[in-house]
Amino acid sequence: MKTNLAEQALQGQRRAIARLITHVENEHPQIHGLLDDLYPHTGRAHLVGVTGSPGTGKSSLVNKLAKAYRNQDKSVAIIAVDPTSPFSGGAILGDRIRMRELSGDDGIFIRSMASRGSLGGLARAVDDTIKVLDAAGFEMIFIETVGAGQSEVEIAKTAHTVIVVEAPGLGDDVQAIKAGILEIADIFVVNKADRPGAERAVAVLKTMLELGHAPTHHIFHHGQLMTVEGDSASASPSNGSGQDENSWEIPVLKAMALKGEGIEPVVTAIDQHLDYLKESGELVYRNRTRLIDELENTLQSELINQLLHQLPDNYLSDIISKLVERRLSPYSAARTILEEFSQ
Repeated sequence: MKTNLAEQALQGQRRAIARLITHVENEHPQIHGLLDDLYPHTGRAHLVGVTGSPGTGKSSLVNKLAKAYRNQDKSVAIIAVDPTSPFSGGAILGDRIRMRELSGDDGIFIRSMASRGSLGGLARAVDDTIKVLDAAGFEMIFIETVGAGQSEVEIAKTAHTVIVVEAPGLGDDVQAIKAGILEIADIFVVNKADRPGAERAVAVLKTMLELGHAPTHHIFHHGQLMTVEGDSASASPSNGSGQDENSWEIPVLKAMALKGEGIEPVVTAIDQHLDYLKESGELVYRNRTRLIDELENTLQSELINQLLHQLPDNYLSDIISKLVERRLSPYSAARTILEEFSQ
């Protein structure tokens, strides 16, 4: 049964893909084995993150981008991370409603996922869902985040290309800097460009990039400078001065997604950025960094689960009582638990 489901997903069968993603979200006991079967077939999709503040038109833009890539005969998957419903704990599915015109196309697969309180605007299950869709043969995978502000930088650890969507009239001119968004963008799109203030928004973003934010973006794209043993591509490419003469120049584009205007330049920028990543060696670097981050998170989760299962009954309750009574600090409590675990 396990192998059949994985094989069906590899053949592109939509029901098997949907069932696998459901298993991922529900942490089905067999899901790790299924992902093991799928993993050798991953690593081929172009991962495009789309983030920005609520109300900027991210879903409308993803909708039009998906249609544009379908016109190129490329298969497209969309992971729309929705806010969690306070009643059911599931996704509110607002993005699915806005993308209904994509329904019926066998070359497009849309999945809404609840953030379930996960930081960074991404659900915990997104990484594994990407593996399922990648192995199923989707060439473009768009990951649209909740749009929650500062925590959106988490998308930079997941996607190859990050599109930051801004819109005029939704905040002050330095909102991008406040939210930490400027440093993660590979492409800026000022959507709803027919509104007053669009030209100013474009000018402000360009000025911000010219003032020196872009050079550090290239090196610290994932929030940290990580050195990895191995080939030369494992280190972030730089000429040592913080500015690579061949570094990616972040475009600032205007679009009106609802009207379908300005979409082709965005598609061109996405494709050009992928070419740049491949030619510069940064695609290897970003993939390695993303996998290291995923490995660290998985290790932390697995070690905590093993630790909690091995602790004696009521042991954790006693520790918490001591914390509440201020007889033990959180650091001392963690050290005590680890000492107990190591024995």
